[in-house]
Amino acid sequence: MFKGSTLLLTGGTGSFGTAVLKKFLKTEIKEIRIFSRDEKKQDDMRNEFQSDKIKYFIGDVRDASSLDFAIAGADYVFHAAALKQVPSCEFYPLEAVKTNILGTENVLNKAIEYNVKKVICLSTDKAVYPINAMGISKSMMEKVAIAKSMFKTNTIINITRYGNVMASRGSVIPLFVSQIQSNKNLTITDPNMTRFMMTLDDAVELVLFAFINGATGDTFVQKAPSSTVLELANALIKLYNSNSIVNIIGTRHGEKLYETLLTREEFVRSLDMGDYYKIPPDGRDLNYAKYFSLGNEKIAVGEDYNSHNTKRLNESELKDLLLKLDFVQNSLR
Repeated sequence: MFKGSTLLLTGGTGSFGTAVLKKFLKTEIKEIRIFSRDEKKQDDMRNEFQSDKIKYFIGDVRDASSLDFAIAGADYVFHAAALKQVPSCEFYPLEAVKTNILGTENVLNKAIEYNVKKVICLSTDKAVYPINAMGISKSMMEKVAIAKSMFKTNTIINITRYGNVMASRGSVIPLFVSQIQSNKNLTITDPNMTRFMMTLDDAVELVLFAFINGATGDTFVQKAPSSTVLELANALIKLYNSNSIVNIIGTRHGEKLYETLLTREEFVRSLDMGDYYKIPPDGRDLNYAKYFSLGNEKIAVGEDYNSHNTKRLNESELKDLLLKLDFVQNSLR
């Protein structure tokens, strides 16, 4: 479906961009453009893939003019550039605003200006009922994208939302494995904390599903199983035949007990598409009667979709899923 087309990846040197390259370079895509501000990571990627199909652009989504050369002539954009670390965004919230909100505005404006066919914006569970600066900025990013989609343009805008990707940079699995390999005890904030278990390949498949099935303004969520952090730690200890034990250190600032992928209001109007949920955009305009005079009684009895009420993996299922991860396979070797 991407045959002969040009794809731009903002934040393309990250885990998601690397996964997209591994999948797309096997296809008949014409060109993949990597847009990011880190020349070192671009050089690493250049040496790793050594493909004439990949073009590299140095720039920052905060600077709209730096997007011009990268986006001109692109058919599609996967917008992954973001500040993602909760602690850094807590200390520097305005930096999260500049990248996650204003940067997204720049990408969408340029995509519309250059008649890009479709933009997929990557979001996070932390945008749902946000309690930290990172989540708030990503929630506003979604609002910006949906607002842009309401204007009649040639550019289709979609959002994909997913939880923590297993073994991605800064996530808990590499931390636990590092602690195991250093013969240290595993540090857990709350043993009852649950997280969706989603692989990097799942994240790419979600974006592709949105690409194929999305009308402008639609948000897509992949159904995913979950695990408690304690069960995850114990599964890794057994996989690595480790003598490490678990230490409970308490919940960190800005950390949630569970991940939520759909609010109660979204769940009520979402469409079940098998392995995915699609949330059509709220089509209301500034006719305030639809906000204050008319309501939806289903919302009062609905519930959200979160890592506490989804399917919970047992130990065997969790170990099987962990063994599918390249990171775990390589570290076990």
